[in-house]
Amino acid sequence: MIVILNEVSGGGNGSRVALRLVDALRNAGLEPRVTVVSQGSATTELAARLAGEGEQTVVAAGGDGTIRAVAEGVAGTDAALGVIPLGTFNHFAKDLGIPIDMGAAARTVAAGRVIPVDAGEVNGRVFVNNSSIGLYPSIVVKRRERQRRGTGKWPALAWATASALRRCPYFNLRLTAEGKTVAGSTPFLLVGNNEYEVEGLRLGRRTRLDTGRLWFYMAPHRPSRRAAARLLLRALFGRLRQDRDFFAMSAAECRVETQLSMVTVALDGEVTLMRTPLDYRARPGALRVIVPAGAE
Repeated sequence: MIVILNEVSGGGNGSRVALRLVDALRNAGLEPRVTVVSQGSATTELAARLAGEGEQTVVAAGGDGTIRAVAEGVAGTDAALGVIPLGTFNHFAKDLGIPIDMGAAARTVAAGRVIPVDAGEVNGRVFVNNSSIGLYPSIVVKRRERQRRGTGKWPALAWATASALRRCPYFNLRLTAEGKTVAGSTPFLLVGNNEYEVEGLRLGRRTRLDTGRLWFYMAPHRPSRRAAARLLLRALFGRLRQDRDFFAMSAAECRVETQLSMVTVALDGEVTLMRTPLDYRARPGALRVIVPAGAE
């Protein structure tokens, strides 16, 4: 059993977390080999090499960013993806019914069943939850700059959010999908891997990850800063909800064009610079994920 562990997950002490992880997996009847990694690109390369060498199961231990990086390496292969969620939000694990508790997640890896799960892709890069441009990537960059100066995670996030909203930049976007074109000026675009629930008691959750569709959410009519802040907070905390100033559509593939030649793109909370246009596509069943045996 190969486990790829993000060194900053589960409290930030890679060696200590690795020991706990080994104990949990051994208690579940497995004999793991844990590799501690620090960079997303190195994580993806390692996962791809392991899958290429015929490893049957590659386990991602970390937050959604770590799971994304491992998923990018194993997508489209026969390797099963195991998930030990150690992040702050753990959206991917929650949407699949994978336990957040380390011991229970280890038992799922040992005794769960493998199901096909969709992935999203933009310009060749994989995401498992969502991708976005605009305000959210800007917040991530500003938060990290603040943290490098010694500010704590949550104060840095609050400062970065307020700073981004003061500027509230707008993008002129054109989305072309399935013979239709939608254009608008918006502070952000969020692309979900499958549909996020937009009403009811489970706001921000996904009940299906196997429809082979991406969902595109944006505010197309240059909302006020106040309205943009409200929509951004919904996106940040998984509380998206369609209303009169909010647009949503689904497509298997979509080209996103903007006036900029390069844009900062967030992939499951990690940011990267990409050349435009952005070509999004769903990859139906690209991932084989281990979920609890009784999960729907």
